[in-house]
Amino acid sequence: NLIPRFYDVQEGKVMVDGIDVRDVTLSSLRTEVGVMLQDTFIFSGTIMDNIRYGKLDATEEEIIEAAKVVRAHDFIKDLKGGYHTYVQERGSTLSAGQRQLISFARTLLSDPKVLILDEATSSIDTQTEVLLQEGLDRLLEGRTAFVVAHRLSTIRNSDRIFFIGDRKILESGSHQELLKQRGRYYHLYKTQSELLKKM
Repeated sequence: NLIPRFYDVQEGKVMVDGIDVRDVTLSSLRTEVGVMLQDTFIFSGTIMDNIRYGKLDATEEEIIEAAKVVRAHDFIKDLKGGYHTYVQERGSTLSAGQRQLISFARTLLSDPKVLILDEATSSIDTQTEVLLQEGLDRLLEGRTAFVVAHRLSTIRNSDRIFFIGDRKILESGSHQELLKQRGRYYHLYKTQSELLKKM
């Protein structure tokens, strides 16, 4: 909420490349920030229109390429109307995972410099997430990203991870550094890895 200025800080500063976010226009700031939340929004219209919302002048080829990168293309092409399938507002005819993949494609198409993912893979089943991981790596490539996640596979490649508990930062470091600490991050990662092996 603070980075795209849905709220302003009461003290201190939020800086991007050394510039206080309050010193630029809201329009220019929000053009450079992509936000993906746990609950995605699907608009009434075609799937292509929903993805194009990320970049209104995008070509069909750009939209399809974005969908391919995030692994949405396979399920879209299997729909009766493909990319021209009409969906109702909130996407009630799509699964939660499908809605999330469309939202990923929309975000990739908008090409933001700063990306905020807040539990963005929570609605995607584990098998789809494995396929999505490569696309997610592409989505994160070359941009600053803030990723809030309980699924540690989503953040494993992050430069710095903060493990939050008891309303404060308990541990921080890279994935490998946190594993070496053998603290709460290590135990959570180990538990999740064991669950994945059983699936």
